[in-house]
Amino acid sequence: MRNRRSPRLNITVLGATSLLAIALSGGGGVQALAVAPPPAVVTGTVEPPAVAGSWRSADGTVELVLQGDLTYELSVQGRERKAHGSYAVDGSDLRLRDDDGLRTLARVTEDGLIELAGHELFPA
Repeated sequence: MRNRRSPRLNITVLGATSLLAIALSGGGGVQALAVAPPPAVVTGTVEPPAVAGSWRSADGTVELVLQGDLTYELSVQGRERKAHGSYAVDGSDLRLRDDDGLRTLARVTEDGLIELAGHELFPA
């Protein structure tokens, strides 16, 4: 006597949507689901954020350089080492994260300045 088995599937080549369709189909057969195509891959250059550039406090004690590749360098007078790391723009917030893991929140004001730890930074 021969046992009837369900079709064998190699699940290592199936995506999450396909596996979900198989699981929800009750094992009777494979049903097709409409799946959106993957998002397009952007190639070429990416527009740098509007805040990219050099920023300096009025007294020159703080200088912040925001690169177009979302990295930054921060120097504060009296500190031997410059802070550097990456930043993200979220509306008017700038979230700085240095390479040691320290996180600092800065804000772009309505006047177009950057407020950072009590300092107003102007475009240099």
